[in-house]
Amino acid sequence: MRTQGIGRRTTQRIGRTTRTWTALAAVGALALTGCGGDADGDGSKEDPPAGGSGTPRASVELPKLAGEKIEVAAVWTGPEQENFTKVLKEFEKRTGATVTFVPAQDPIVTFLGTKVAGGQPPDVALLPQVGALVSAVQNKWAQPLGPEAQAQLDKNYSPGWKALGAVGGTQYGVYYKAANKSLVWYNAKAFKAAGAQVPKTWKEFLTTADTVSASGVPAVSVGGADGWTLTDWFENIYLSQAGPEKYDKLAKHEIKWTDDSVKQALATLAELFGRKDFLAGGQSGALATEFPKSVTQTFTGGEQPAAAMVFEGDFVAVNIAQTEARIGTDALVFPFPAVGAKSPVVSGGDVAVALKPSKGAQALLTFLASPDAAEIQARQGGFVSPNKAVDFAAYPNDIQRDIAKALIAAGDDFRFDMSDQAPAAFGGTPGAGEWKALQDFLKNPADIAGTQARLEADAAKAYGR
Repeated sequence: MRTQGIGRRTTQRIGRTTRTWTALAAVGALALTGCGGDADGDGSKEDPPAGGSGTPRASVELPKLAGEKIEVAAVWTGPEQENFTKVLKEFEKRTGATVTFVPAQDPIVTFLGTKVAGGQPPDVALLPQVGALVSAVQNKWAQPLGPEAQAQLDKNYSPGWKALGAVGGTQYGVYYKAANKSLVWYNAKAFKAAGAQVPKTWKEFLTTADTVSASGVPAVSVGGADGWTLTDWFENIYLSQAGPEKYDKLAKHEIKWTDDSVKQALATLAELFGRKDFLAGGQSGALATEFPKSVTQTFTGGEQPAAAMVFEGDFVAVNIAQTEARIGTDALVFPFPAVGAKSPVVSGGDVAVALKPSKGAQALLTFLASPDAAEIQARQGGFVSPNKAVDFAAYPNDIQRDIAKALIAAGDDFRFDMSDQAPAAFGGTPGAGEWKALQDFLKNPADIAGTQARLEADAAKAYGR
């Protein structure tokens, strides 16, 4: 699978403006003040929505589909899957269709290829990588967006998010879900007990990690069993340290992974991964920890959790909701610390695409492109939509509301997840490519040169160079 065509799209080359930093700074300020918490002392885990009754609105007209059966595939599990199911239930209510969620596995391109080969593709799939969309189009699986869905997309999305769902000038996908993947969530009680300060720079982050670890609580919980979390660590450091131009070139493999800028980023990451006392369970424990556990173990145990911090996107809120921690009081957040001049802003997302030329598939894409669908899932927490028509009051607390506002305020000024732009063989396959190379690096952070060599060999093979 090749992604050079995607690299030429303007979305991945756009620079950041002051709006991005100002908006994200608001999230950091919110974390420091603890807004959105249990100000009234009523014990509630989250604030109620700022406005509205919580009743799903109906801003888009959908066809009647009584008797039609629709399958939707995605790699979501647990609370994320449960929350999306609520969206599908509303679609069923409005159309009369029966919708079945089909759990997919990574890499989703392989999963879908098996379904297509067996003559049973799902009607709609939500793809977590840009490269997966390109592959679906190249394999002639994907169906172009119909006029009703296109109208919703034109009305509710910025040009950048629309471009990410297009291939070769044809619109195929709707970015239903977005993510701000440049956030660090922390346990407020553990920070207070340690006397730790919220950092703004990488140097301050390491000092905070030292302070927390000295108190008897490991600083950071890393979900190393899921290799994609490690790519997110690398990408945030690389973007802040090497800058957006280098980031764009590495994303398209226009520079090699043996470049000195990669060496510097890995050396910076090794300052964290190389400290066994900084990591919950040390390196071996981190490699055995899956992403959901990396979050929940950070927010259980009172002042003595398994770790004081966990890095990942806004979707962490879904997993925090599975604990007793209250977002805005017990669980706070700050922007990924600046390694270079500024903190990074890395975004990701899931694009919905029709794999069957059916009326039901296009109707579901129309629904997913409307604010109606996104507002249902936004109320559940741990979800951010790039749909600019979504009512911010739908988000359940001030922290998540401000994260959503920052995303919309940034407009097209962001960098998309680098591994998600890559061919799936390199950037999106468990036990292979970048995921495996960075897992090996977590196991042995001193082997920077060997890690670079493996990354370059795998990238060259995946990009066909």
